[in-house]
Amino acid sequence: MEKDVGELDQFVEVLTPREIVCELDKYIIGQNQAKRSVAIALRNRWRRQQVPGELRDEIAPKNIIMIGPTGVGKTEIARRLARLANSPFLKVEATKFTEIGYVGRDVESMVRDLMELAVNMVKKEEYEIVEPKAKELAEERLLDILLPKKAKEVHVEEEGDKERILEVVKSGKAETSTREKLRRMLKSGKLDKRYVELEVANSTLPMVEIFSSAGLEEMEFNVREIFGNMLPPRKKKRKVKIPEAMEIIFQEESQRLIDMDKVIEKAIRVTEQNGIIFLDELDKVAGSESSYGPDVSREGVQRDLLPIVEGSTVATKYGMVKTDHVLFIAAGAFNVSKPSDLLPELQGRFPIRVELDFLSMEDFIRILLEPKNALITQYKALLATEGIELIFEEPAIKEIAEMASKVNERTENIGARRLHTVMEKLVDEISFNAPDMTTKRVTISRDYVWEKLADILEDENLSRYIL
Repeated sequence: MEKDVGELDQFVEVLTPREIVCELDKYIIGQNQAKRSVAIALRNRWRRQQVPGELRDEIAPKNIIMIGPTGVGKTEIARRLARLANSPFLKVEATKFTEIGYVGRDVESMVRDLMELAVNMVKKEEYEIVEPKAKELAEERLLDILLPKKAKEVHVEEEGDKERILEVVKSGKAETSTREKLRRMLKSGKLDKRYVELEVANSTLPMVEIFSSAGLEEMEFNVREIFGNMLPPRKKKRKVKIPEAMEIIFQEESQRLIDMDKVIEKAIRVTEQNGIIFLDELDKVAGSESSYGPDVSREGVQRDLLPIVEGSTVATKYGMVKTDHVLFIAAGAFNVSKPSDLLPELQGRFPIRVELDFLSMEDFIRILLEPKNALITQYKALLATEGIELIFEEPAIKEIAEMASKVNERTENIGARRLHTVMEKLVDEISFNAPDMTTKRVTISRDYVWEKLADILEDENLSRYIL
């Protein structure tokens, strides 16, 4: 049992709640209560892994509902949290399950998608481990193609029968020196323009369409596996340049070196213990007082979600995956419905509820300047690729924030996303003309902001459609 704890420790970076909040502060402005809640939830995962085995399985994750308007940072908080924990993360809209008929897409598909992400994550880690060995093997194979080994036929008497075998004959120092010379030329890039012929596996399978109302994803991968096993792998010869040949051979060698059984076993463990599913637009499937129309579909989706959130076992192409300890973070504006409109059983599975704040003009100013991925930093970096130095004066930044805030008040409040529309309109002309501009230093002043955006802002109809 102690071994299990040690194995699981590697999947979660052990940060204190305070450290987690500090990391989230680098990318997300405000929303301190939401950050505290997710920080505690993440730390509790690590705490659970330190608990003795008998009790560990009994401790369920404390799922979270984030209540707040669009564009205030709900998705970003969940996504950044997953990156901090190095966890497989999946964002899914609850409305996706209401699109077809009563229940839409199979609700279990989100667990299968999460498992697929985990397999890719673990596979990537394994690739990094075997990369040096795979490169070495790929180099040797490519040298074998460039300088084929000489062989001679010999006859051997064995138990009265003659057998023909090939014996590799090394022609001494001459061949070795030629091979080493080719190796040096390969590493220095002198052979990059040369073509070689490779046998490449053709992975295309016959096209089969399956019409099924449920479990379509399962049917698809089962058919692929059947055809993959029935039909022998087809290979085709291709002439490629040496760098491309090196990459193809490297991928083949990496695949050979990776133990897929070990990858799948590890991925199942990561999914079950560290998986995070962000369930957006949960308010759209919350029922209201009426008992007709789309509400039947909404309640159906809630009933389908319930066993997954409670903890069940889902069949995937990699094996059975338990959802008992997957962390679910739900989100929604809840401006028409409210969390109490959800099924009581589903409400009970989301014990932590956090209300996120509306963003003020001061928040907009901070969003433009402070985060590591601040909007102004992004635009400066984009235009720097064209040799343009973009300078934002302080009054201009305040004006941009004020305009975005006003448009949100007048039209639909889309939070910080409004800054994207305002900024894009502001630098539209510079972005278009950048490759041809002779002036390489552009200053965005308050007057420039007014010149570009004031007319749109004053005309409410224009601002509604443009900003």
